[in-house]
Amino acid sequence: MIKPELLAPAGNMEKLKVAFDYGADAVYFGGSSYGLRAFAGNFSNDEIKQALEYTHSMSKKAYITVNIFPHNADFKGLEDYLKFLDSCNVDGILVSDPGVFQTVRETVPNMKIHLSTQANNVNYKSANFWHNLGVSRIVLARELNLKEIKEIRDNTPRSLELEAFVHGAMCISYSGRCLLSSYMTGRDSNRGECAHPCRYKYYLMEEKRPGQYMPVFEDERGTYIMNSKDLCMINHIPDLVHAGITSFKIEGRMKSSFYVATVVKAYRQAIDKYMDAPQDYKFDNAWLEDIMKSSHRALSTGFYYDDPGQIYENSTYIRNYDIVGIVLEYDKDKKLAKIEQRNRVFKGDTVEVFSPHDDTFSLKLDFMADENGDEIKVAPHPQMKYYIKCERELKPLDMVIKKIINED
Repeated sequence: MIKPELLAPAGNMEKLKVAFDYGADAVYFGGSSYGLRAFAGNFSNDEIKQALEYTHSMSKKAYITVNIFPHNADFKGLEDYLKFLDSCNVDGILVSDPGVFQTVRETVPNMKIHLSTQANNVNYKSANFWHNLGVSRIVLARELNLKEIKEIRDNTPRSLELEAFVHGAMCISYSGRCLLSSYMTGRDSNRGECAHPCRYKYYLMEEKRPGQYMPVFEDERGTYIMNSKDLCMINHIPDLVHAGITSFKIEGRMKSSFYVATVVKAYRQAIDKYMDAPQDYKFDNAWLEDIMKSSHRALSTGFYYDDPGQIYENSTYIRNYDIVGIVLEYDKDKKLAKIEQRNRVFKGDTVEVFSPHDDTFSLKLDFMADENGDEIKVAPHPQMKYYIKCERELKPLDMVIKKIINED
């Protein structure tokens, strides 16, 4: 067996660092143009250069999205952008459109090309077609089951890598190629501006009874006829490995740093545990408990076992914890950790410390001080710096989280 790559989303530089610190082998992110997440943090050219330098200093890999379906005007500047990415030694780029693919081959012929899931690759004939043209990795369509993936693996050369989503939001449309957003809001999902109308609440109206809105199913809450659950395959690592998947991909460039940390850590531990001793492998429910701490929808196994069971009756996220701060540094002599605020937290609160290096532990905030050393009772301001007392040594990018108390 070949140990799979763990591939994490990086919506900005902080998330990129968090992904690597919590165990990712590689990240993917987009520049300011040509990607399918126009409203993610994304990276300027200077930030791309810095991100790749940091990535390679960690002996990790980074892939950049160039996977829009371009209109004619979108090709303006593409060649210069590709040359810039090549000069930064990017480890690969994701493309969907044959025109972009051809431009890459003509402009930067040595660039490694990954075929995006947007290209809808669902069979080994197509996979071999693209590989023969120069694609080094196929990001498989989400609609495939494990048997189909194994069949693709058995009928393609080992020089072709297979990447598949194992965790994150699912799209109701075929591999993300949706027109709803363009039709309803004028925002083109295939050019990175999806408004996610599949998450809206819908009713049925019969033309001869205008104004009478009926739920599609008999449910007083209405029906979410297109809204899908989140994908989660943490319980099925052995099946993913035996299917021959090269890279396990986590969705979520627009999710929080806390999401990246929890999901990456869980999959890292599960993959390592299985690869170290497959015969003795047992699923640890603590991995799923960590995943459930960050915001998520109800979970499913997507199409991997044929019946997706995807329809979700609520479009809101489930939130059990808030991240209240990220550790910047720790003074061993004074036992003080410097924190950057993410959500309001009060002196006397009981929080938890979530770390890539250790098990999660509880901590009561008996002492809080501002940057001047003056004691404070609350850290109310976004990204303010403050200090907390902690006897255990904390590391940069450790996260301080707080359980949400449901007062109902």
